[in-house]
Amino acid sequence: MSDTQFDVKKYIRAQFFPHMWCPGCGHGTVMGALLRAIHDLGLDNDEVSVVSGIGCSSRISGYLDFNTAHTMHGRALPTATGVKLANPNLKVIVPFGDGDSTAIGGNHFIHACRRNIDITAIVMNNRIYGMTGGQYSPMSGCGVKASTAPYGVPDRAFDLMELAKGAGATFVARTTVYHAKEAQNTIKKAIEHKGFSVVEILSMCPTQFGRKNKAGEAPQMMEWYKDNTVPMGSKKLADNPDLIQRGVFVDEEALEYCDAYQTNVIDKVMKKG
Repeated sequence: MSDTQFDVKKYIRAQFFPHMWCPGCGHGTVMGALLRAIHDLGLDNDEVSVVSGIGCSSRISGYLDFNTAHTMHGRALPTATGVKLANPNLKVIVPFGDGDSTAIGGNHFIHACRRNIDITAIVMNNRIYGMTGGQYSPMSGCGVKASTAPYGVPDRAFDLMELAKGAGATFVARTTVYHAKEAQNTIKKAIEHKGFSVVEILSMCPTQFGRKNKAGEAPQMMEWYKDNTVPMGSKKLADNPDLIQRGVFVDEEALEYCDAYQTNVIDKVMKKG
């Protein structure tokens, strides 16, 4: 644990600021929570690798002064898997969006969960493709309006917690940008966990989602997270089961993929040679 004062300048590439996110975007709050979690854990910059794909959220990797890679759309997790296998001592973190993770990257997501590789996946869920024109994503949900669904999305949304649990992730949690301190502590737990960790953070997009769906500006969207989410097991769920639960849904131990690969492949090859 770090006993020094948090200084954001230690962790960012200042030459790439100001950032490109729209006013009111929640992704800056996620980045702040991530950096504070890394600081709390006392990790040096060279001990961390941040790998992202394409989209608003994925610009984080370029802003942070760690070992970083800005990869192709949907391909952050296979790249991160290669990084982790090459250097298992690195803390590998993948911040990406709901579309990047569960649409074009959906197959990689479920298999990263299945393998239980020691990577922390932070899914910044704003329920829309913000950068590329406001198309709907697998997380948008029925009735949501988007540039590709002007009359409302007909598809049901993934429940990311159930998806990650079913695919085998050993740490699964959800929080929101309204609950910034909670997000910081949840990311800390996820990084400390040995295995594949999924942290869903509900993050508002006032530009592409808010305007089309008359959800208001950023303050109103933040209020929505306050009013429509509750801690797991809250008594409020009895009166309103549609409330979104926050908290840690799964936290269990299982054989981690790098260890399994070392034992089942590398050690056997070395003995045979």
